[in-house]
Amino acid sequence: MKKYTYIIAVITLSIFMTSCGSDKKKIVADNSAPIAVKVSAVQADGNNPFLTASGKIQAENSADLSTRMMGFVNKVHVNVGDNVRKGQLLVSINNADLQAKRAQVNAGITEATAAYNNAQKDYNRFKNLFADNSASQKEMDDMTAHFEMAKARLEAANQMKNEVNSQFAYSNITAPFSGVVTSKNIEAGDMANPGIILISLEAPGKFEVIAMVPESEISQIKKGTEVDVVVKSINKIINGKVIEVSTSAKNTGGQYLVKVALDKTDTNILSGMFTTVQFPIAKKATASTMVLIPKEAIITKGQLSGVYITSESNTVVLRWLRLGRTFGDNVEVLSGLSADESYIVSAEGKLFNGAKISIQ
Repeated sequence: MKKYTYIIAVITLSIFMTSCGSDKKKIVADNSAPIAVKVSAVQADGNNPFLTASGKIQAENSADLSTRMMGFVNKVHVNVGDNVRKGQLLVSINNADLQAKRAQVNAGITEATAAYNNAQKDYNRFKNLFADNSASQKEMDDMTAHFEMAKARLEAANQMKNEVNSQFAYSNITAPFSGVVTSKNIEAGDMANPGIILISLEAPGKFEVIAMVPESEISQIKKGTEVDVVVKSINKIINGKVIEVSTSAKNTGGQYLVKVALDKTDTNILSGMFTTVQFPIAKKATASTMVLIPKEAIITKGQLSGVYITSESNTVVLRWLRLGRTFGDNVEVLSGLSADESYIVSAEGKLFNGAKISIQ
């Protein structure tokens, strides 16, 4: 009986010690130190002097090359990134059918030439006979008509040869200017179809920006205006000049196209880079105040962008945002954050929704 009492006492003591240990751990967890953070007030910029528009860089001289004929590709002579000179052969398309047609045309020209020469001799002979009153007017008229028809057939045969020769230009695709191959959309053995882009070229060195401006601002932009172009990916500013201003938004979704020629620069810019064009034009009095936050404060999860803010109980809250244009190191907040709020700039630990913080 004493043995069983001893065992029960040991089990009871073990359970008591385990409960005390769990309570101790829970107390430690509940009393964990808050994460030290630094916060900053939202920057509201209502005096930005620039009227801005988003744009994209493209080469001033570019071409998408295609063919007017259908045929198998014999060989592609270049690769993406190759430098090519004007007139250099880029793509060869099988032209056996054109060669057969040219042979037929040449045979037709030979036949038409022989008929023309014979008709010309008959015409000259009847012309002399008619002058000597040895041929009637009707015979002379018939011979003249025969000669004119032979002449027309020869001309038609020669024009057909010109048509065939022009088709050969579409079986051998050549570079229209010196530049760089930017895309190659076909390989040897593929079928080339009319109108399908085979090779794309760009002339390096000269670039321009195509910007889209809303209808409320387009009237303020004039041709010849000097502008600053912010290249977002490399954080550089390049000077430029407005060279075209569209007067119609019929085919551009309500946005007006503005073309800006970029000054020559040593900055490594490439076609397709996104930009912000800053026009030195005062904004209208009705322009809304912009809310700006630094890029490093942005939290990205997939395609969502947000920022950590503080609650009244000193905990972290992840607020999703809708972002707009970029101005240097700052990003415009279109919705999700107001000018009277603060956001977390840095923290001494990993932040998450509901984490306790202490503001430094």
